[in-house]
Amino acid sequence: MLETDRLLLRQWVEEDFDLFAKMCSNERVMEFFPNTQTREESYEMARKIQSLINERGWGLWAIEVPSRYKFIGFIGLHTPQCNMPFSPCVEVGWRLSNQYWGKGYATEGAKAALEFAFNILKLNEVVSFTTVGNVRSEAVMKKIGMHNSGHNFMHPNIEQSHPQCEHILYKINQSEWRQTTL
Repeated sequence: MLETDRLLLRQWVEEDFDLFAKMCSNERVMEFFPNTQTREESYEMARKIQSLINERGWGLWAIEVPSRYKFIGFIGLHTPQCNMPFSPCVEVGWRLSNQYWGKGYATEGAKAALEFAFNILKLNEVVSFTTVGNVRSEAVMKKIGMHNSGHNFMHPNIEQSHPQCEHILYKINQSEWRQTTL
């Protein structure tokens, strides 16, 4: 569990699953994904995330705004399982319900996740990626000190002909991150 000034990054609980399913069926939230998720797909994903946190002690934590909102989405660290052209890697990622966009939550939580990645896990580098055109996620990546690697890639789990196949890769290494925290 991690805490910031406004957020609690915590393990998932069963009560989060319905809100997560609702979020993942929202076309606005899922605009930069190949499709929305069914309730069953969302529950399966939430259980997998929960299991990985139990196993490793870190992952894509459920986000809570204490005394205000029990669940607004997830932010955290993940090791992509697919064969990314830059694997092995750890990525920082987020997905929030759209009513919580524009409040700085993704940036605040992602900074806490990077601090965990570099200070606790002692990682040398963290990546983040999104489909071309997702300027909101790119803005978060820039705000947390990441830089565009200059190497776009075709996501191996998305059909090559799909308009969201091409992705932008951002990176930050430990020394770059330390400079942003001075």
